[in-house]
Amino acid sequence: MTPAFENLQKQLKQLPGVGYRSAERIALSLLVEKPARLPLLVKAMEEAARSVRRCTRCGNLAEDDLCPLCADERRDQSLVCVVEQVPDLVALERSGAYRGVYHVLHGKLSPIHGVAPEDLNFAPLMARVTAGEIKELILALSNDVEGEATCHYLTSQLPGEQTVAISRIGFGLPSGGGVLYADSVTLKSALDGRRTYS
Repeated sequence: MTPAFENLQKQLKQLPGVGYRSAERIALSLLVEKPARLPLLVKAMEEAARSVRRCTRCGNLAEDDLCPLCADERRDQSLVCVVEQVPDLVALERSGAYRGVYHVLHGKLSPIHGVAPEDLNFAPLMARVTAGEIKELILALSNDVEGEATCHYLTSQLPGEQTVAISRIGFGLPSGGGVLYADSVTLKSALDGRRTYS
C-alpha cells in the first residue's frame, strides 16, 4: 500500500476499539468504496474540533458555555451524578432513569498511572458544593480500587459544615445474570448492596 494509505490506517488504529483489520476496512471504504464520504467526514471532524469543548459547569461536551443538560431548566440542578468519563454520562442518560445533572471528572485517581487530584475536574464541583447549589451527590464511579479511592478523596474534600447528601450507585448482578457465573467482587457488591425485599 501507499505511504499515505498506511499513515491513514495508522491514525485510524489509534482510535479506541479500532484494531488493524478495522482500520484497514475503514480506510479502504473511505478511499475506494465510498470516496464521497471522505470530505463529509473530514468536514464533520474539523467542525467538531472547532466548536466542541467542555461545559464550564460539569465537564460534559458542549458547544456553548453550558452543555444542553446543565442548560435544561427542567432538570433537577441540585441533584448531581458524578461520573468518570463522558461515555458514562451517555450510558446513564440512555437509561432514562435520571433527571438530575452530572459532573464529569475525566478520569479517576491512580497514583500508578500518575493521575493526581489536580489532573481531574474536582475544582468546579467543589465550587458548586460551596455555593450551596447541590443537595445530593450520587457517586457513579467504577467499582474498583481507583474508583473507591476517588470517592473517598472527593468526600474528604467536602467542607465540614456541608449539608450535601452523598450516595453511591449500587453494584451487583446484571439483569438476567446468575450467581453461578459472577466473579467474587460482583458477588460481594451484590451482597453489600442488598435491600429489603417487599
